[in-house]
Formats: sequence, C-alpha cells, structure tokens
Amino acid sequence: MKTTSYYPVLMTNDVAGTADFYVRHLRFKPLFSSDWYVHLQSSEDEGVNLGVVRADHETIPEPARGKASQGLLINFEVEDPDAVHERIVAAGLPILHSLRDEAFGQRHFIFADPNGVLIDVIKPIPPSAEFLKQYAPEAIG
Repeated sequence: MKTTSYYPVLMTNDVAGTADFYVRHLRFKPLFSSDWYVHLQSSEDEGVNLGVVRADHETIPEPARGKASQGLLINFEVEDPDAVHERIVAAGLPILHSLRDEAFGQRHFIFADPNGVLIDVIKPIPPSAEFLKQYAPEAIG
C-alpha cells in the first residue's frame, strides 16, 4: 500500500468548538467546513492536517457512532516548544505535563483539547547514552 496522505480525525460532539481550538492555539486553518466535519491544515506546513467529525454522523460506523475521541495522544513535533508553551500558558490553558527535557530524546510538554485529547508538543533532542542504544541507526541524524 502506498500511502499518499495521513492525518487523524477526531470524533467530537462539538465540531465547531474543537476546530476553533486547533485554529486558535495550534495555528491550523480550515480547508473545508460544515456542521458535521471540518478539515484543518497547519498554516505553517501544508503536510500537517487534522480532521474533526461529529461523533454521531452517519458516516461513522454504528458500533463507534456517538463516541467522542478518548484515550488519544497527538504529537506535534515543532522547532520551538518553549514558544508554543508560552502561547498555551498565556491563553490560560492548563499544562498537564510540564515543559521538560527527557532522557529518551525529547523536550516537550502536554496539554489537552476540549475533548480531553492529549496534545504533546515535542522537539527531538539528543538522547542520553542509555537511550541512544535503543534507537535504530537511521533514526539518529
């Protein structure tokens, strides 16, 4: 299978509110908007996309219909997590995992969208010697 695009689609009971959250706080812009689905694209990188669908829409298979997204962690790899952290704090959003450097090779912090979907804002950093051994050679640049 040759994948030509990949993006998550969040199932929610509040399509407009969820889309607005990603537009206001993570610099997305809507490419398609309806009352049941919004397709968002990063205003900084057109290859980064996110969908938001009404959880009870008829296109959702019956066993999953009506269930909003839960238990999900979305990673956004960025150049400057400190600047994003500053914006999120200034917006008054709660930080669930403080901005920190991790030995496994990330500087990151975590907050949540209105549905409780966790958002992990990450910048790769050099891992400790202990974690470096766990990386495939091609993963280290």
